[in-house]
Amino acid sequence: MGVSLEGVRIPISRRRVADIARSVFRAERAMHALVSVAFITNPAMRALNRAHLRRHGDTDVIAFAYRQAGRRSPVVGDVYIAPGVARAFARANGIHVREEVIRLVVHGALHVLGYDHVAGPARTRGLMWERQERLVRRLAPHR
Repeated sequence: MGVSLEGVRIPISRRRVADIARSVFRAERAMHALVSVAFITNPAMRALNRAHLRRHGDTDVIAFAYRQAGRRSPVVGDVYIAPGVARAFARANGIHVREEVIRLVVHGALHVLGYDHVAGPARTRGLMWERQERLVRRLAPHR
């Protein structure tokens, strides 16, 4: 599990980020994972969003799954998180930025595992959101 910071700061340690991602994979019974988590600037995230998803503007997390876990093969993927977007969202919604960063690590790991959701407000009523929030409650107990 690799965690990198590219010109940004985050409110939790790299080790904690890796532990959170590993906890998600264990909870989903994916015992082998080759996944990186990169924290990047807002402009870098906008560029990824435009280049890979054909969307314009800020987003908080983008995940790429390259191979789903099988009996003998690991799940392989990359998760990109924009802590600047996370900070703005946390401030606007009255939550601690640490909780939001944990949520984004969980969210990205679930995407790498193959979970998906609809866009817009309905996303909070789906299976992925329920699973995500259950994991966040367990992994961020001091919310």
